[in-house]
Amino acid sequence: MASALSRRQVVEVATRLFSELGYDGTSLRLIADATGTAPAAIIEVAGDKRALYLEVVHLAFDAERTMLEDVVSGLEPGRAALHRIVDAYLDFHVENPNNRSLWAHRWVDDAADISELEDRYARPMLTLAARTIRDAVPPDVDPYYLLGTMVWCVHGFLGSGILERSHGMRRADDPKAVASFRHHLHVLMDRLLAPLPDAGY
Repeated sequence: MASALSRRQVVEVATRLFSELGYDGTSLRLIADATGTAPAAIIEVAGDKRALYLEVVHLAFDAERTMLEDVVSGLEPGRAALHRIVDAYLDFHVENPNNRSLWAHRWVDDAADISELEDRYARPMLTLAARTIRDAVPPDVDPYYLLGTMVWCVHGFLGSGILERSHGMRRADDPKAVASFRHHLHVLMDRLLAPLPDAGY
């Protein structure tokens, strides 16, 4: 019965399924089965599959936007701001694996017919961060590519881990691996902020 099913329950189940299987791999029937109800009840409570996906994405990336706004609001622009953004971004995605998974599915053309999400959610966050670090970025480095490097590295590490020096993998469920990756990411960002030797500043 739809009356016994809350919107929050539907959104939580849909978030898990969209994160695990992607939009294209998740049917309304699958969401209904996971909540123990019928597709008609899902539609009554939360709308069709597209509407539900848009709500899941909005909630996920609104949380990410709020995190970033909170971080940059107390920062002086510059190099230290970039390092604080790096820590906050890594910590957020370690603690919110569904967000990383939703983006990962997008990057392999999941929900390709819903094309506006990057402009609606990713672009404002990237622009906010770029404005905060612009003064610390050398003229030969594009701040958007610099931030993109952070994003690609974080998502790559969280999605696949890193090879151990001898054998096996180190993954994000290992706090020591996260600490080691964090150190590497800070070193990498410092190198990208280093001016050319003959730049004269």
